[in-house]
Amino acid sequence: MSPALPCLTDIEDAAAVVYRAFGATPQYRWATLSARLGTECWLKHENHTPVGAFKIRGGLTYFHALARRGALPRAVISATRGNHGQSVAWAARAHGVPCTIVVPHGNSVEKNAAMRSLGARLVEHGDEFQTAREHAIELAAQQGAHMVPSFHADLLSGVATAWWEFLRAAPHLEVLYVPIGLGSGVCSAIAAKRALGHAVRIVGVVSAHATTYADSLAAGRVVEAAVSTELADGMACRVADAQALAVMAEGLDHLVHVSDAEVAQAMRMLFADTHNVAEGAGAAGFAAAWKERAQLRGRVVGTTLSGGNVDSARLAQVLAPAATPLAAEATA
Repeated sequence: MSPALPCLTDIEDAAAVVYRAFGATPQYRWATLSARLGTECWLKHENHTPVGAFKIRGGLTYFHALARRGALPRAVISATRGNHGQSVAWAARAHGVPCTIVVPHGNSVEKNAAMRSLGARLVEHGDEFQTAREHAIELAAQQGAHMVPSFHADLLSGVATAWWEFLRAAPHLEVLYVPIGLGSGVCSAIAAKRALGHAVRIVGVVSAHATTYADSLAAGRVVEAAVSTELADGMACRVADAQALAVMAEGLDHLVHVSDAEVAQAMRMLFADTHNVAEGAGAAGFAAAWKERAQLRGRVVGTTLSGGNVDSARLAQVLAPAATPLAAEATA
């Protein structure tokens, strides 16, 4: 069953909570990106939040809802590849709640450091997000801690504020490309579109190396899919969320698959054209628009730089002009 999405009042109330921590992020019509794409292109800069990604919006509203209900727990646990964990750690610290975050082995060194700097205790377990998530659920049960999910109505209301800002600032947007991890970003975009009565077509973007949502939408049920992406860790989900899947089935125009090589190419384009750093998932929306550029002539296109939290060594590899494996594959 599709969950009740936040309405306009919910999103406006959530914005008031978010803006206590930081202001609205900018969105620009980048001339260089527009020239490259061959049509008007807008970019929403969620890399400009205090944690460098959109997820913080959801953490703020999730903990605000707990506090409003008088239900702040004695401790929280969650699982992440990085940005959700920073969001939870930020909000938990603001409310004085001890926080543990479970990450897979081999997770981003710099995202791990960021979570620790926000006061989170990190536990490494497993080799991918779903395994870490299952371990976090077990730990929460053992320790009597509150498990903060990656998809929940109280997260959606906060994340929807980004799309509410975007669609109000650029009301003439016709096509919006949104990366899909576990689904809060794209489901919140659908919520904002409906709340504002906007006609924009929302296109979901999945990693070609993490296809659970594409496979599940095609099958009409949750289908697990192996994860092999080395670059788009924010999209590295093995098991789709059933509620998110239901929202996508009703609200998406279509899906686009992007490979790691295409994401790397988009990271280079975004850096060259805007001098902003995009992590893999953060560049996936533009990668999809670039892939469909022949179909976009004359349309007003929007996407998001949803996060800029890429390890320095990885960024240097991606930006290197020499034929790294990712660069060579993209130009083949």
